[in-house]
Amino acid sequence: MRSHHATRPAAPRALHPRTATGLLLPLILSSFFLLTSLSSAQLYQGQELVEATLVADTTAIVPGQTFRLGLLLRMAPGWHTYWENPGDSGLATKFEPQLPPGFSAGPLAWPLPRRIIEPGDIQVYAYKDEVLLVRTITTPATIDTAEINLLAKSTWLVCEAICIPGKADLQLTLPVAAAAEPANTDLFAKFNAQLPSADQPPFTISWTATPTGWNLGLRDAGDATRADFYPFAEDKHPVGHTAPRDLIAGAADLAIPVAGSPPVRGIVVLENGERRGWTVASKTDAPVARDTPAAKTGLWTYLLFGLIGGFILNLMPCVLPVISLKIFGFMRQAGDSRTNILKHGLAFTAGIFLWFLGLAAVIIALKSAGSEVTWAFQFQNPWFNYVIGAVVFVFALNLFGVFEIVLPGRATQGMAEAGGHGGLAGSFAQGILATLLATPCTAPFLGTALGFAFSQTSVVIAAMFAAIAAGMAFPYLLLSAQPGWMKYLPKPGAWMERLKQFMGFPLLATLLWLLYVIGQQRGTEAVIWAAATYLCLGLAAWLYGAFLGPVSSTRAKTLATLGILLSLLLGLGYFTGNLFARSAATMPNKSAATPTDGIPWVPFSEAELQRLLAEGRPVFLDFTAEWCITCKFNLRTAIDTKAVREAFEKLGIVPMLADWTNSNPEITRKLAQFDRVGVPFYLFYPPGRADDPVILPELLTEQILLRAIGAQP
Repeated sequence: MRSHHATRPAAPRALHPRTATGLLLPLILSSFFLLTSLSSAQLYQGQELVEATLVADTTAIVPGQTFRLGLLLRMAPGWHTYWENPGDSGLATKFEPQLPPGFSAGPLAWPLPRRIIEPGDIQVYAYKDEVLLVRTITTPATIDTAEINLLAKSTWLVCEAICIPGKADLQLTLPVAAAAEPANTDLFAKFNAQLPSADQPPFTISWTATPTGWNLGLRDAGDATRADFYPFAEDKHPVGHTAPRDLIAGAADLAIPVAGSPPVRGIVVLENGERRGWTVASKTDAPVARDTPAAKTGLWTYLLFGLIGGFILNLMPCVLPVISLKIFGFMRQAGDSRTNILKHGLAFTAGIFLWFLGLAAVIIALKSAGSEVTWAFQFQNPWFNYVIGAVVFVFALNLFGVFEIVLPGRATQGMAEAGGHGGLAGSFAQGILATLLATPCTAPFLGTALGFAFSQTSVVIAAMFAAIAAGMAFPYLLLSAQPGWMKYLPKPGAWMERLKQFMGFPLLATLLWLLYVIGQQRGTEAVIWAAATYLCLGLAAWLYGAFLGPVSSTRAKTLATLGILLSLLLGLGYFTGNLFARSAATMPNKSAATPTDGIPWVPFSEAELQRLLAEGRPVFLDFTAEWCITCKFNLRTAIDTKAVREAFEKLGIVPMLADWTNSNPEITRKLAQFDRVGVPFYLFYPPGRADDPVILPELLTEQILLRAIGAQP
């Protein structure tokens, strides 16, 4: 496929014979000597994607004077070409004039690009419809020829659903004269207005280094309504994407993510019907908002925090149902050999490490792809909560005795010999489930450790998750290695079967919590269809336990297998694949922060927060999520109390809620400003301390909160 072809200029319209003699010859001569240009078109499957033309802002070349030479690209509707920094993908357009001796070309002038979101959350900086890329040409003092044939080579990448490279060899012939008239004035004026200015912006800017890059503060921006930042391409220190911000009273803050806060350069763009841009650069001596964690303490200290935080996870309410199962398992193993008990402890530990290191691998991969990832990010996906709910439900049915995994005789004997009562696979699965349910919790020490790790290299992230896994597994591994301590546990007996059945109820409580989270994420219908699926799973589990045992007849097994298949087809095929999938694809119509708990919450936005702080209002900022049990515990016991509500009202404190139940990049970036990657997290902004809020602990009490806001001494 030829990527372009030369097109002939349109033929002039026929002239009347009486006018041809007087006009045709001057017209031909002026067309030949003043301007001769060939355009090039890129075709794909019969469609013209890009038309490339070489244009100048003058009718003639005057020796010793400069003129502008432009590459005009006109793209088909829906297609785009790229800026000098293309973003996540794409290639910058190249425009290389081939000039005669004595001529020189200045740098390429790029108009302001647009931010385009492509499928897969890929952000690119590009141009749609048409763009004019300009170079200033300097001419020699003397030119001996009557005309100059200007040549240029250009390559580009044009994309829509697919990307197709294009190229063109262009030419423009201009006469040499002592004077010249402007040409293509409207075209050059249009795109000249879109060039970023190198002058000082007519508003105040400030740069503040943060642990995740830079904060670019804009103030006194007049009637501008929106601000954005486009970084120049940088190979050594790639700059992430900046979320555009609405300006409130001429003010906004742009978060520019770049590891290590090296100097960055780019274009700040303001919009108010029109778009204007200014080239700006950070200062190497800009003030730092806070010391970064690495500057305060070393890596080993944060790994120790991770170890302690992992140990404390065992005490968090979201993990207790599964931990109780493990303690129950220790009771059953009290009479076993020391070797067998150690095997179970190691299997449980292996499950913990597998989940945490697998989660670390996923986080590293997503960070490498440029995504913003956080602790417990998986719980922001309703499909994840739905699948985990199914796993928890099946575990509960197993504890109730609805079904047992029955293996052939030899396999059963081998499993018993290898793993003792319950099998090593059961201990391994319990380790995975325990860590899986632990991730919505952020324990003391854990938030600080994870905030440090998520801003570091892949090796540090993996090491931190290994430390958390070691901390969580430590008590079980220690108890397995010292089985003599099990003498303090009750002796096994018939009562244990009843206890096992009782422990199914905490798992059902966990299921109710997961259904509640799904309802908050996607509404009541999603809860109904998830519950209908679980009902079908329960029926399939009962058929399996009742009719697929070793004493069941062949006919009973056949009918039970058919019933299981029909139940799974109805549950997974219809309720899940059709009804739940539709509910999970849409957001419920509800406010981000509904004051159902007595506190008049204001939904979080950076613009609203900055507006309140600019007015001198004190703000209490609560980062929470419906799937965070610790958040709910703090809310009921320490925040939504009569004393705190009265203190908020008396002191004029604005309660602001950052609801992170569903993924919210603005909340994620705000957490990152304070080295946090999970919830709960609490900030209090006293009057006059907009840049230095009070950070409260993850586990709150009413007294801690009242003292922090100044309601108690």
